Amino acid sequence: MSAPTSGAVSDRAAVSGCAAPPVQVSGNGATGDARSLPVLKERGQREVFCGLTGIIWLHRKMQDAFFLIVGSRTCAHLMQSAAGVMIFAEPRFGTAIIEEKDLAGMADANDELDKVVARLLDRRPDIRTLFLVGSCPSEVIKLDLGVAARRLDRESATGVRVLAYSGSGIETTFTEGEDTCLVSMVPEMPVDRGQATDDDASAPATGPGGRGDSSSADEPAAPPSSLLVLGTLADVVEDQMRRIFADLGVGPVHFLPPRNSAELPPVGPATRLLLAQPWVNEAAHALEKRGARRISAPFPLGVEGTTEWIVAAAREWGVDRDAVLAATEGPRRRGTQALERYREQLEGRTIFLFPDSQIEIPLARFLHREMGMIPLEVGTPFLHRAHMEPELALLPDTIRLSEGQDVDRQLDRCMEDQPDLVVCGLGLANPLEAAGLTTKWAIELVFTPLQGYEQAGDLAELLARPLVRSALLEV
Repeated sequence: MSAPTSGAVSDRAAVSGCAAPPVQVSGNGATGDARSLPVLKERGQREVFCGLTGIIWLHRKMQDAFFLIVGSRTCAHLMQSAAGVMIFAEPRFGTAIIEEKDLAGMADANDELDKVVARLLDRRPDIRTLFLVGSCPSEVIKLDLGVAARRLDRESATGVRVLAYSGSGIETTFTEGEDTCLVSMVPEMPVDRGQATDDDASAPATGPGGRGDSSSADEPAAPPSSLLVLGTLADVVEDQMRRIFADLGVGPVHFLPPRNSAELPPVGPATRLLLAQPWVNEAAHALEKRGARRISAPFPLGVEGTTEWIVAAAREWGVDRDAVLAATEGPRRRGTQALERYREQLEGRTIFLFPDSQIEIPLARFLHREMGMIPLEVGTPFLHRAHMEPELALLPDTIRLSEGQDVDRQLDRCMEDQPDLVVCGLGLANPLEAAGLTTKWAIELVFTPLQGYEQAGDLAELLARPLVRSALLEV
């Protein structure tokens, strides 16, 4: 194993400062009129990145962490190309290359890994958390990185926390890499002792979620002591959300992942959990096993989605909708004005979304309700109905909802539908463009800060751009 190489439709009233009739939400935050839309389940060929690509935004978020991929040169090339960085830039990720001698059993892979880690920590003393990231090659040779991480964590003389998770394409797709990373952090999180009882704080771990007993669903929830926002948000978005919650008296507010991996937020029965990204399903379950209570809400895409997301959290602290609307009047107005600039390009246009990152359902809701687009098919790699219930309730009955991927069949349906815009992966974009369709790379919707009021216009502009380009190219 060689040393690490770096790389890295409704009408317009729906968005007028959210003056339209509000989404009806029940007392526990669940949408009141959720419908059970039929789902077309696809189980065929897939076209998607592996979970290693989550490192691209995770290493930028956690500024004292390092991600060591245990994989092949293909893994290293993928990360360097996807992140757009060169080796000499020394980013906070790298690849420990599995050589032929490792595959042939001529060298002890664990001994080789220990040497690589020792050299890395000696060279980079600023590392506070080291993630060993599994890949397809490490899975194939059955290298147990979980055991290796626990051994290295015990033996660390510098106090570096060593964790392990899988970004293998065998087990994860694209954004699921972040989910598995966050799951690895949950057992390390301290107990939230705000309103919790001594019994809650000292209870043993139950299952893989971590320490601390979780309350059953039918038990009354403890009064909230903190809000935990789950899923990577850009620092600028995090700061905006933190200011809004502070103005409403909601908090203290913590974010997972944090900017500093050594400063993990607390969790317990008095923690309220608010999902910021739709792909953190297993991490949410792990936190619920630690006692956190999930708040059901739409995701913060667009003006309406952001408002309902904040309203759902504020309700847990006894803050009503009117107070939220008053506190967010300025940002909502700016967001609405920004959306209006792109309405002409998007309103009335049809859109087909291939499954890519799990952001497709919230995106379709935003485009339909706030921009007047017509979703034909909304595909998602995985559908978590409980987490998506508030979003599904806001989608039109006319859409075709698919889970999983059979790329050939989906391409056939797309060509038959002839949508005005197709959101798809990089591998499908050029063939679809050659067939006369207008496409948008789905990966941009993950790498670009899009959540919140101030970014609503950026989200609309991102989808309007290819339509404007196509119009300019028409002869």
